[in-house]
Amino acid sequence: MNTKLYFASGNAHKRQEMAKLLPGYTIVIPADEGISFEPEETGSSFAQNSLIKAQALWQLVRAPVIADDSGICVDALGGAPGIYSARYAGREHRQGLADGTKLSQQEQNRLLLLDIEQELRLSASNEQPRSCRYVCAMTLCLAQDRFYIVQETMEGELIPHIEQARGSGGFGYDPLVLLPAYNKTVAELSAQEKNAMSHRGKAARVILALLDSLQKPTA
Repeated sequence: MNTKLYFASGNAHKRQEMAKLLPGYTIVIPADEGISFEPEETGSSFAQNSLIKAQALWQLVRAPVIADDSGICVDALGGAPGIYSARYAGREHRQGLADGTKLSQQEQNRLLLLDIEQELRLSASNEQPRSCRYVCAMTLCLAQDRFYIVQETMEGELIPHIEQARGSGGFGYDPLVLLPAYNKTVAELSAQEKNAMSHRGKAARVILALLDSLQKPTA
């Protein structure tokens, strides 16, 4: 296996992150080579969507592919928004708006905290659970029917109010997710800190070990 890995994403920021997580490998996204790539993510789990993307790109390039699918799962919301994290549009539209349009991330953040407040008010429990986790399913696809899937998490809890959002790093819901052991939100972590403890970083390290083991000659 050579050191070139196709990454099933159109996000240049995520490509840079993956390049840091998989040192020694050249990470290439479809746009780098003029490849049109917009697979329909029809899975019902992070693992299924990750595999869909990996296999779809493998069919186009016939070379090793990495794909990931990730999002945030909130316990008070029964695990929502989950695989719909990028499309989340509030309590009435947890799977996204019917017309397919996406809200700004700032509005998504505001609505997520409002959704939790409404859910907790309706709950009969006196507890105020704000536990959540980021989930990442990462797939290494070496052939149509030869693949490996790793799923990892980063545990945290959501801040009570949008005014308490902190940090300018990261992206998505990172300013809302507090890591109590560090008294920092994910958005306040340095790139090195985030890679060391994030869901994507953990999954990538398993994939990296797998890649390295596949490179070793057999006796």
